[in-house]
Amino acid sequence: MVRDPFADESPALEDVLDALDDEDCRSIVAVLAEPMTASQIASESDVPLSTTYRKLELLTDAALLEEQVEVRPNGQHRNRYAIDFEAVVVALSEGRSFEVEIAKRARRPEERLANVWSEVRKET
Repeated sequence: MVRDPFADESPALEDVLDALDDEDCRSIVAVLAEPMTASQIASESDVPLSTTYRKLELLTDAALLEEQVEVRPNGQHRNRYAIDFEAVVVALSEGRSFEVEIAKRARRPEERLANVWSEVRKET
């Protein structure tokens, strides 16, 4: 399932907990001080590249990572991944069910523009 980055909905509780419970996912988040490609992440986290791609999808679906497309003049665009949260809150609702809220970090204007171009690129 691909998440709409412009939607204001929270991801499924199970998706977030699965990602946070996964040791490889936590290793990936730990190395993402700045946006990186999958190859860079695999190298820094010591997670095999094939596994890294699966974990990046899991983290992106859980709304914990943002996938950005780096548009390059030569036409060889590449994806970069960045942390897309400041906090994850799991709470008990009034109806006694668990809810998850992802507190997003504030985005700079150039990041918002990059997101728009990433989405345009995915659609073409």
